Amino acid sequence: MTVTEISSTAELHALCASHSGLTAVLLWAPWHPPSVHLTTKVLDRLAADKTAVRFGKVNTDVCGSIATSLGANQVPFVAFFDPKGNKLDTLAGPDAPALFDKVTKMASRPLDVAKGSSCNTCPNLKSCGGGECGSDTKTDLNAELKGLINYSTVMLFMKGSKLEPFCKFSKQAVGILNDLTSPDSYCTFDILQNDTVREGLKEYSNWKTYPQLYIQGELIGGVDIIKEMNEDGSLKEALEGALANEQGEETLEDRMRGIINREPVMLMMKGNPEEPKCGFSRKMSDLLKSRSIQFGSFDILSDQEVREGLKSYSNWQTYPQLYSRGKLIGGLDIVLELDEEGSLFEEMGIDSPEGSK
Repeated sequence: MTVTEISSTAELHALCASHSGLTAVLLWAPWHPPSVHLTTKVLDRLAADKTAVRFGKVNTDVCGSIATSLGANQVPFVAFFDPKGNKLDTLAGPDAPALFDKVTKMASRPLDVAKGSSCNTCPNLKSCGGGECGSDTKTDLNAELKGLINYSTVMLFMKGSKLEPFCKFSKQAVGILNDLTSPDSYCTFDILQNDTVREGLKEYSNWKTYPQLYIQGELIGGVDIIKEMNEDGSLKEALEGALANEQGEETLEDRMRGIINREPVMLMMKGNPEEPKCGFSRKMSDLLKSRSIQFGSFDILSDQEVREGLKSYSNWQTYPQLYSRGKLIGGLDIVLELDEEGSLFEEMGIDSPEGSK
């Protein structure tokens, strides 16, 4: 399943009405890294796992009215709806395991009892208690546990939360993790809030006590193991390696692709349009301005790696270079020629502003 981009209330209601089940909509903002992580790293995976649920996302910078109507005073913020578009429940904060758990519970019971925290109908991780509710119960529970364990590169199952540990061992584990990495780099799950997870994870991991630390889905151990690994430096090494893999190393090609697609029209130049650092860059910039073409720019003198790499990437050895929607148009001579022929706008794939040549 794909995650639907929503930019209006009408689109929100259309998504809810598109099927007979639960709809979950995530409100996020591009300037808020935790909400970006939830949108790009978690929501797509959740949509693939929970095919009975429809998922949508709202960029609050684009459509703030939806946030206002839902009473969302922060991002990320998730709202759950029935097919008629009635709001059933909400979840605030960048807690991926909590989102996974709430979607699982709400999707597994009738919509008329979906709101709230208790239900006598299985399957329900919070109220089932791990009893014999059917032949597939254990298999389903193991699948859910595996999903929880893998919802963050670093997962700590503990009593309480990273902000409010409820036992000294959980507090010690959180303290060590906070010393080695940012609190935003790992997630926690409060096993006191879910007896089924609390008991089921003991059997699943063959580890009978809490806290339990997992890195990239693999059990590290409890607080004693965490302390030992912290003392010999292996925990820091494991965390740094795992988090580096999660973030990925951005290649030079990725960087260049991102830069030339930063705006619909991008001018790779020496200096900037207000202060060009060479005559050719000045002429190109002045030409675009005279044709009322809106464009972004990048100073290739500020980044030697991009300056040299772009020559190979575009197979064009000189600057300035003009791009439209990621496509190389050419250097100054080509752009001047296209302008003289009257085909510049056509070549760039943009509409000619009124009054332009």
